Formats: sequence, structure tokens, C-alpha cells
Amino acid sequence: GHRKTAVDILHMPHVTLKEVEEVMADEGRRRLAQLETADDADGEAAAAIAAAAELTIPSEPYLHDTLEATIKYSQYLGRQEKDMESYRKSQGWKIPPDVVYDHAAFPSMSGEELEKLNAHRPATFADASNISGITPQTLVSLFHTVSKRGRQRDRERSEKELVGEKAQI
Repeated sequence: GHRKTAVDILHMPHVTLKEVEEVMADEGRRRLAQLETADDADGEAAAAIAAAAELTIPSEPYLHDTLEATIKYSQYLGRQEKDMESYRKSQGWKIPPDVVYDHAAFPSMSGEELEKLNAHRPATFADASNISGITPQTLVSLFHTVSKRGRQRDRERSEKELVGEKAQI
């Protein structure tokens, strides 16, 4: 298999920075012991000794929570950034007028947001983003629902065309 970095390992649930640092320190001590018994005393060996010694130095305890959270949530933040970028590109897209704004279709939206969307009936995502009280997460949810609906409609059209072509054969 491929070697995992400390960051890869910290992405795993229930793995702490302290545990990763303990493994790194053990590896650093193992490498130091190997290098100290080697006969090579050139600059390359000195650099290897310095690199191995660095593995044995733990980070400050007050940094643990921050580093763990940053690493563990980076994937979610990256996904959210990607969602927001997709949404930004879709500002001019039209929202179908028959969208039903209710909790069945949009379970993550608050009652107030659904009321506002029903009252304003935005024609585009840009219009929806200008409604006071509509959060970025709500806009992303609306974008995903409308996009999914569009993909479903396109799939159904393709299937009907395929069935029509087979009927002509």
C-alpha cells in the first residue's frame, strides 16, 4: 500500500495529534539510534540526524485542538467551498416556477426561510440571494435541489428518446 502522512492519519476518526506525535517520536528515536551506530559522518548523515531529531519534538499542547480541528474539518470545508463556487457560477440560472418550498422538499431550511421563498418566488438564484434572511447554506440547498431536479428531467428525456428510437426500429 501507499504510506500515509500524519495528516492522512489525523483525518481518521478517534485519532489524536498526541497519538500521531508519539508514533513519530518513536520513529525519530529509532532512526537516531540507527544513525548513531552508522560509520558515516558526512553532511548527509548530519542532515538525517537533524531530521530524525525533529520527529522527537512534540508540538505545544495548546495547539492540539486547533490543529486537530483544522485537519479533521478541512475536507468538509473544502466541500463547502466547492459548493459555494458552484453556486456562484449559477447566479443567473433560473429557478423553476413550480418549485414547492416546504419541509418535505427542503428539510434543512427553517420555516422562516421557506415562508420568504414562498412569498418572493425568486426567478433566479441571484434573486434568491437578495432576499433578507436567506443564508448561504439555504442557497446551496436550493441549488442542489434544482440541479438534481434538472439532471433527473434530462435523464427522463434521454430515456424517452431511447424508447422512441427503439420503437422506430
